[in-house]
Amino acid sequence: MLDLSLNLNINLNRPAPYLCNQIIRMLTPEAKTSRKKKIFRWIKVFLLLYAIIGIALYYLQDYVLFQPVAIAKNHKYDFSNPHREINIPYNNETNINIIQFTAKDSVAKGVVLYFHGNRKNIGWYAKYASNFTMNNYEVWMIDYPGFGKSTGKFSEQRLYDYALQLYKLARAKYDASRIIIYGKSMGTGIAAQLASIRDSKYLVLETPYYSMTSLISHYFPIYPIGKIIHYHLPTNEYLQKVTAPVVILQGTDDGIVPFSNAEQLKSVLKNNDEFVVIENGSHNNLNDFTLFHQKLDSLLSH
Repeated sequence: MLDLSLNLNINLNRPAPYLCNQIIRMLTPEAKTSRKKKIFRWIKVFLLLYAIIGIALYYLQDYVLFQPVAIAKNHKYDFSNPHREINIPYNNETNINIIQFTAKDSVAKGVVLYFHGNRKNIGWYAKYASNFTMNNYEVWMIDYPGFGKSTGKFSEQRLYDYALQLYKLARAKYDASRIIIYGKSMGTGIAAQLASIRDSKYLVLETPYYSMTSLISHYFPIYPIGKIIHYHLPTNEYLQKVTAPVVILQGTDDGIVPFSNAEQLKSVLKNNDEFVVIENGSHNNLNDFTLFHQKLDSLLSH
């Protein structure tokens, strides 16, 4: 063992913090300068990476948050459930594509306005239509700008505008007491906004987020997400204005919207609202759970 007490004139019997401090004091100016350079070098690398990721998040957020798949306007859907396809010209350059899945009986109990998630188009979510049609509800699914056959500029306000057009179309046929507003994943913020300005029988949210800002902040906690992203979708704020009963369906093992994020919505629910916890449920498999169908069938039973 080297005799450091002799070479550096340090008493090795003193506590460790004292020894470390003495050794640092014994460092030569050259060693201290080298150490500072290394620290500054790593700080520069960190700041560079921070800036690159922040810039990429700002400019590429549409590609990160949304994965639409557009299809030709002459494409023919071949869904197994009976359906009608309609197109609404929003303006001279914009089209809203809607698929209306019909109820099993000729006289439906009402209609479910279904706002889907951030992937592909109606074709990806059509498999869920039978959850509603088998309970004798029509279900109308709408595609957002750039999704499926819908066109137009994609923006948060345009999402709300399209949702309102779908609601107006439903009100031409059904009373508000026969309209259920349903949102899945990204669509929960859109559904909540619509329910905050229009009456409905229920607002049902499947795997919702507290707000888009809070959700993205969960993955990028060191960034000022509120100033970076263009889409805020503050579900928490909208729910405070919803007068209809609210039912939230959330899995405990959601890898996209953490349970802790969705659970924050409990703080803005009314006394008669429900937060249904589906143990072991993830973001895209709640449809596989008995509890999910029991709750949905209960809502749709009348």
